[in-house]
Amino acid sequence: MTKFHGVVPPVVTPLNPDFTVDYPSYTRVLEHLIEAGCHGVFVLGSTSEVVFHDWKTRQAILEHSVTVVNGRVPVIAGVIDATTDAVIAHSQAAKAAGANAVVVTAPYYTITSQSEIIDHFRYIKDAVDIPLVAYDIPVCVHTKLARSTVTTLAKEGTIIGLKDSSGDDGNFRYALLDLVEHEDVFLMTGSETVVDNALQMGAHGVVPGLANVDPHGYVRLWNAAQRGDWAAARREQERLCELFEIVWVAQNRVSGGASGIGGFKTAMRRLGIIDTNVMPRPRQPLNEAEAVRIDMILRSTGLLD
Repeated sequence: MTKFHGVVPPVVTPLNPDFTVDYPSYTRVLEHLIEAGCHGVFVLGSTSEVVFHDWKTRQAILEHSVTVVNGRVPVIAGVIDATTDAVIAHSQAAKAAGANAVVVTAPYYTITSQSEIIDHFRYIKDAVDIPLVAYDIPVCVHTKLARSTVTTLAKEGTIIGLKDSSGDDGNFRYALLDLVEHEDVFLMTGSETVVDNALQMGAHGVVPGLANVDPHGYVRLWNAAQRGDWAAARREQERLCELFEIVWVAQNRVSGGASGIGGFKTAMRRLGIIDTNVMPRPRQPLNEAEAVRIDMILRSTGLLD
């Protein structure tokens, strides 16, 4: 089956003090997610800080992921890059490594029209025989995938799904309606704080960075939604909303990406999942005062005694 579903976290990539990948910690992250009941893993995405890793490191991360996961859940690989030919090369490497699908954004740095974005996806599909998932993340790419772009690519079979991190829930709903009869296409939200709403709209799953910290919470939310217990889903979502406030702890000192992913890493360090909260340069890690504030949030949401 090519239709993915459920909770598919974008996996944090822990680093050593010398900025190399901390593979023992990374292995623990993957096991943490699988043990919690996640339905897949998305490696080399934005939460993985993929653009900070060179070609060799990307390949090593992907190969390590496939080896550790060992077929227990699907491995979806980000092949994010600025140009079509670079994405094709990453996609070929992902297929060779054993990824089950690849995640593709619109091209970035250069301004690209919607018709050129459609061609971008088609060129990749023609070049590499691996399922493509479109990734709508305009905050990073600076181009939004239009509703018509997504539906065109899905209906013609170029893409098998969408990860929507645009924050445009209205557009996401229209895409769900447009594709309701295309049962082989899946649409997942990347908006951690409105998962219950997205699932009520018919979303097929969620790709939450916060699940690196609390995968059990998102699996509980998913399970509640599957049995139609929307009151339980809302309660879990509201607890996760409180936990999500870790992403704003350092927002007045560092960039949004550093505050968000740095918040995840700092919480994961405190929970014993990873060894450091090192960030790739020039991003700055959270300091000890900020870590204390994150501890308070972890306690208030039941993750620390």
